[in-house]
Amino acid sequence: MTPTIIALVVFLFPLAYSPGPGNMFFAANGARFGLRATLPANAGYHVATWVVAMVIGFGALKVFEAYPHLFDVLKLIGSGYVLWLAIKLFRAGGVGDIGDARPAGFTSGVVLLLFNPKAYVILLLMFSQFTDPAASDKTATVLLIASIFTLNNLGAFLVWTAVGDRLARRFRDTQQARGINRVFGLLLAGVAVWMVVA
Repeated sequence: MTPTIIALVVFLFPLAYSPGPGNMFFAANGARFGLRATLPANAGYHVATWVVAMVIGFGALKVFEAYPHLFDVLKLIGSGYVLWLAIKLFRAGGVGDIGDARPAGFTSGVVLLLFNPKAYVILLLMFSQFTDPAASDKTATVLLIASIFTLNNLGAFLVWTAVGDRLARRFRDTQQARGINRVFGLLLAGVAVWMVVA
């Protein structure tokens, strides 16, 4: 492992495991539906992560530099989407009271990534700090960085999802489960507000 890769992993680790839209979304879904039911959304999120990382690595940085307002638009749409998810979660019933609720699917995971400004900020920082403009093989560098970023995120999301799942298993009582949903809903709403003001 080269010093650059070690530095990249050290840079990404706290960013991936800190609370953010993705982590809160998957923790909440883990609490509501269990770890296994979140796997399609997790797959969607991380396929989209890898693709967006590759696109940014190969030149989208220039687009964001040329059109900085585009990033602001993504930020507002993303915060609105996360707030909508927070409201749905806050209103959810207990674990046994699923009714017509369904776990998020592959497409929901893709949408969450596409409108997650935290992911774009990290990607922009990552490629600006860990790519060498003079490198002869840029394709291999972008591929490696995008893959490390995606795998690191996947690990973090699985941990957050498992934590949500464990909490829900501990609190199977309907009232306690509603309380967990409300806590996660409020946390997700807080993340939505942070996305706008940060």
